[in-house]
Amino acid sequence: MSDQMESFEPARRRFVASAAGTVAAASALAVTPAAADDRPRLAPYTIPELAPQWKALDLARILKHPAAFLSVSQNKSLYESWGAQAAEKQWERPSLAATVKVARAARQAGNFRTFAWIGYEVFREQYPQSEFDRAQYASWIQGLESWPAAKKAADNELAEPLKALRQAGDLEFNELALQTAFVGTELPLHLARHGVKTIIITGIHTDWCIEGNARAARDHGYLPIVIGDATATQRLGEESYAFQRINSYVAPVISSDTFVRLLQS
Repeated sequence: MSDQMESFEPARRRFVASAAGTVAAASALAVTPAAADDRPRLAPYTIPELAPQWKALDLARILKHPAAFLSVSQNKSLYESWGAQAAEKQWERPSLAATVKVARAARQAGNFRTFAWIGYEVFREQYPQSEFDRAQYASWIQGLESWPAAKKAADNELAEPLKALRQAGDLEFNELALQTAFVGTELPLHLARHGVKTIIITGIHTDWCIEGNARAARDHGYLPIVIGDATATQRLGEESYAFQRINSYVAPVISSDTFVRLLQS
């Protein structure tokens, strides 16, 4: 029974033990960014063929609507070797380079009215918390409680390659809910004020915040599109399952190359 329960533990829960060992040996902040390695890496998954319902859409036309670009949870916590979630080694996967490609293409397109860089804090001691929240948030930082405030703040900073893409007027805030930026933040009002229709989503984790935000976007009346290779799951190789679920029920999942091609068509 214990083995069965283990398989259903939430994501972000099992990184703690191995991450604690990793970060204990690393200096607080003076570590070379792991994401600085720009060698191309093969994606450990296959982005699915568009579900039948999405094949009926003109995605190139939909990408011409007033649009928003969302980068979710692409923090140093995941992309630096000293980060609280370093055990995932997200810097070895293609999500960051693909996100940069997508963001640059969106800037050039001219119809993207909102760029939002959305953090996901692991250290949530100051968050309003329900009983579930207290239990879950405490589990994320087991072994990391002694981190100084400066290191906790750095852990939640945007990954360096994405910092370089920020511009005046962009949104930058943290998710406050468990898996969506549409609750308790300025995002819904900002999207409405700017007349956004299409939302492009990148970030971590595919089967948690990315799926959660795609579902929330649909429920708010938007047209979300997930850029598959610009996302990743916690465990390498589980992306395909998440892509299939999102693509089948919620929103189209496409590659960064397909996004650029459709945007320029």
